Amino acid sequence: MLEEICLGVYMSLEAFNKQVSELINKVSKSVVTIFTTVPSIDLFFGYREFRGAGSGFFVEEGLIVTNAHVVLNASEVNVLIPNRKREKAKVLDVDPYRDLALLRVNVRDVEPLKLGDSDLLSVGEMVFAIGSPLGLPGPSVSMGVISALGRTISGEKLVLEDLIQTDAAINPGNSGGPLINARGEVIGVATAIIPYAQGIGFAIPINTVKRFLEMIRKYGAPVRAWLGIYVTPVTNEVATLYDLPVNEGVIIVNIVPGSPAEEYGLKVGDIIIEAAGKLVKKVSDLRTAVEDSIDSECVELRIVRGYKTFKTCIPPIVEKIK
Repeated sequence: MLEEICLGVYMSLEAFNKQVSELINKVSKSVVTIFTTVPSIDLFFGYREFRGAGSGFFVEEGLIVTNAHVVLNASEVNVLIPNRKREKAKVLDVDPYRDLALLRVNVRDVEPLKLGDSDLLSVGEMVFAIGSPLGLPGPSVSMGVISALGRTISGEKLVLEDLIQTDAAINPGNSGGPLINARGEVIGVATAIIPYAQGIGFAIPINTVKRFLEMIRKYGAPVRAWLGIYVTPVTNEVATLYDLPVNEGVIIVNIVPGSPAEEYGLKVGDIIIEAAGKLVKKVSDLRTAVEDSIDSECVELRIVRGYKTFKTCIPPIVEKIK
């Protein structure tokens, strides 16, 4: 009896391993290695060129998504598609605030990856990071789980909100590569922009990527609509730990000096529970409401401060990112 059970478990693992291997092989055909040349003026050595590397993946025919920091200031960008020669790429759009960029290559026969829905993710879900770590020709793959959702992380010159945290290995060179689920859907874009991360990695939710592409289609360029606040989700644990009056919403952790938020009197510790008439449970809920107000005069917020609730309508700053 025990031998039969062990044999059944073994056969199940064998089938699972085969399915994962086939899935990774299929997805990897649409993942590219990106090589960049970045010019620089050195005080002592004059003009110099620095070589960089990252990853990316096809989202539409001839269109590749990667991280903004992978291609920022690059004078030349080339991509290596698996089993092909290098192709020159053109940088179409860069959004440093989302850390996303869109490239075009003259290739028409690579299948775009299927984009999932990052709003449906759960902690503990199995994920795979595919890319070219440390600039080594890839793609290579690492496996892990989703460790946390809704992370807000500060880099050297950037604050990224609503990130996916994972224990799948993400190293320099993985930046811009896809984080996929067990169905082969892209649920995030790996970013190795956080230099102090130890044993954990972060990814930009795929719904942020969809929003980025939608903005380009609608306005011809990425558009930033912002109030000047950084927020993090309120959870039951956070509400209990800090004795908050609500257990849903997003709490303001920082305010940009001179921003509309400061001008209209918002404060660190304020909890936004509603924006543009819709409940706010995640950072992306607030961002979407603010961006949807681009053609309006202001975005109405319902805020909890202490044990009082009030409403205010704040006009966002809107700018096209070139």
